[in-house]
Amino acid sequence: MKKMKLSNLYLWVVFILLYVPIIYLVMYSFSKGDTMTNFQGFTMAHYQELFADTRMIQIVIDTLLLALLSSLIATAIGTLGALAIHRTTKPLMKNTVLSLNNILMVSPDVIIGASFLIFFTALKIPLGFGSVLLAHIAFSIPIVVLMVLPKLQEMRQSMLDAARDLGSSNAQILSRVILPFITPGIFSGFFMAFTYSLDDFAVTFFVTGNGFSTLAVEVYARARQGISLEINALSGVMFIFALLLVVGYYFIQEGQAKRKAHAKKGGHALEKTH
Repeated sequence: MKKMKLSNLYLWVVFILLYVPIIYLVMYSFSKGDTMTNFQGFTMAHYQELFADTRMIQIVIDTLLLALLSSLIATAIGTLGALAIHRTTKPLMKNTVLSLNNILMVSPDVIIGASFLIFFTALKIPLGFGSVLLAHIAFSIPIVVLMVLPKLQEMRQSMLDAARDLGSSNAQILSRVILPFITPGIFSGFFMAFTYSLDDFAVTFFVTGNGFSTLAVEVYARARQGISLEINALSGVMFIFALLLVVGYYFIQEGQAKRKAHAKKGGHALEKTH
């Protein structure tokens, strides 16, 4: 009982440390003042200023487009990569590929960003949307692989054998058995890649060029000139957007769990009738 209370206390302390700064930030987005030192009354002026800032709106659109494209492409490549790794029968080859995949997960963002900058410069690839997109796809692929692989490992070989016994081709097994089973892992990989792309700063800072900027880089550039409460308003909007993403993902997971439970009940009912 005492251990349970201590764990609950620890969780509350963690949540307070995480959310109090966010609440403080959002609260001052409604202040009439220009600084976060003294709340001077409620106003929506900073939000009006934000939505009137065409440059910031364009950067938000570019950031969302970049995150969506990079996560979609990384999800497709990462899923194929996870399938290839799972099918590899040689332990040495599998462990080597997994180790190379995990290196990108633990490598510092500064090292990854500098490496991409050297790579793009050597190949004379212009820095801008294209270079940032390639970099985001590259560091998102290992995330997708790590999300999809556990679902593949959970899949029973008997399912595939049964599909083959029923005359299914490899393409049908992939589309009707494997992909539906690993869909939760694919969704998890997509959402993780999307959020990583949205909030990435270090890698993007190295590979972005003149005329293109992401939200993280723009906020950093403006913060160096002095904190504006327009940034607080932007933080509030992005926090609500992130919250909606989490809620949406939760309902998707719940729907999949209910469908899976319903399918299991149907399977048990069929077994009883036979």
